[in-house]
Amino acid sequence: MNAGTTHDRHTETDADLIAGSDWAGARRLLFDMVSTPSVSGEETAAAEVLKAFFEAHGREVWIDEVGNVRAPADDSVLLTSHIDTVPGEVPVKVEDGVLWGRGSVDATGPLCSMAAAAVETGVSFVGVVGEETSSRGAWHLVETRDAPDAVINGEPSGWDGVTLGYRGFLDGTYVSTSEQGHSSRPEDNAIQSAVAWWSRVADFFDEDYDGVFDTVTTKPVSFDGGPTEDGLAVEATVDVQFRVPPRYTIDDVREVAEGELTRGSVHWNRPIPPVMMSPRTEVARAFRVAIRGVDGTKPRLLRKTGTSDMNIFAGTWDCPMATYGPGDSDLDHAPDERLELAEFDKSIGVLVDVCETLVED
Repeated sequence: MNAGTTHDRHTETDADLIAGSDWAGARRLLFDMVSTPSVSGEETAAAEVLKAFFEAHGREVWIDEVGNVRAPADDSVLLTSHIDTVPGEVPVKVEDGVLWGRGSVDATGPLCSMAAAAVETGVSFVGVVGEETSSRGAWHLVETRDAPDAVINGEPSGWDGVTLGYRGFLDGTYVSTSEQGHSSRPEDNAIQSAVAWWSRVADFFDEDYDGVFDTVTTKPVSFDGGPTEDGLAVEATVDVQFRVPPRYTIDDVREVAEGELTRGSVHWNRPIPPVMMSPRTEVARAFRVAIRGVDGTKPRLLRKTGTSDMNIFAGTWDCPMATYGPGDSDLDHAPDERLELAEFDKSIGVLVDVCETLVED
């Protein structure tokens, strides 16, 4: 069964999309998915398009209670990427072999390349929802299924790149209250305490390391403070975020932040741990061989400064994994988001080779 030979539902106006490709069906899926709005929380229509693709290839498939598209099969490999996109309209068009549209890079391109590779090789697949917001799809997945033998997560790395590491994510809200008093009084009020607390935390992590990946990035994302409605107290709240490299744990960062408190408290949200996979796992090795097999290209091993669903999978499942997918990650969320179709085709070939190697092993 070849994912490039699905039924042609397109008109002649789309001929430039599908002509001359061994992966015509995958390109059709990509075009349909990019043409279907799928902002986080509104993925239903796109999930149905993806489900229909697997049904057309005779695969067992269903949409679970949170909206994930599940197509279980050979669990030697689980291919998974996210259905949702960030908001923003990028007119869908194909020009000079390039598909323009929201999600073409992040991460509908990787998602569709994985769908094609899954039906070609018979491995398991899940399209998850909510990655751009709460990662509710990935959290639900790890809570409701056993670990596969290996995971390949879909995010743009370029067809010749493999991502092995991501920083983790920790966020929370600092809350402090002080008695209202005349501004001439020397004691710090809640607002001053909040500012001083955050300054101490940021200073602690202001370390001199080579590269962003190995540093803790500290960001206050909102700040609010002032007298309470009854005029008897001063309140301050600060929403804060930390990007955590693998050389720290989430608890390390949390302990530093709480250790700098002199007033108030921090209410933490559910953290996402950092991840750094060895380049010597069978997954990384299979990718290196597959990429080199395309014109002798040297594979690029990447570490990303952001966070992905791979962090969640690695924090729960004890199995080798990597993140891979076509597209230039500099175009994530960009107003000119676009993907070269030739690169999309190459990525499917690489994924097929990797999956076949891992299934055989």
